[in-house]
This record gives sequence, structure tokens and C-alpha cells, in this order.
Amino acid sequence: MNANDIKSILTSVFNPSQIEVVDDSGRHKRHKEAKTHGGGHYSVRIVSEMFAGKTLIERHQMIYQALVMPRPEIHALSIVARIEKEI
Repeated sequence: MNANDIKSILTSVFNPSQIEVVDDSGRHKRHKEAKTHGGGHYSVRIVSEMFAGKTLIERHQMIYQALVMPRPEIHALSIVARIEKEI
């Protein structure tokens, strides 16, 4: 799994108006876990009306469910999930 895979999955599930997925693994290469799994740190910024009426926790849970979390190849996932009127 890589940033493009994550973006593809989230795009197909949430039909976002905006989405950005960044592989931050290089910033964590000295962490001891990085030696075991090779990275897996990602940042997601997504704007979708599917998040309307949802709490922050519910939005994160929706993304975790879409990505079938936990996944061993994703060690850390930073999420910003908004709707249009919140940006």
C-alpha cells in the first residue's frame, strides 16, 4: 500500500471534492518501528460531503473502515476530514 493506493480507495468511497495523501515516512526513518516495517506514515486531507453531520471521531472511523484498518503497512495516519463549508 502506498499514497496512491490510499488516495484511490478514499476517492472511490468518499467521492471527495478535494483530497491529498502524502507519504511522510521519510520524516520518520529514524524511528525504530521504521526499521521493521519500512515506513507507513501518511497524512490525509480530504473534503467530502459524506462527513456532514459526523463528529471528528466518526469521520476518522469512516476513513479507517474504508482502508480496512488496522493494516500492517500503515503505521501512522494523520487525518484532516472536512466538508466544504468547513474549509
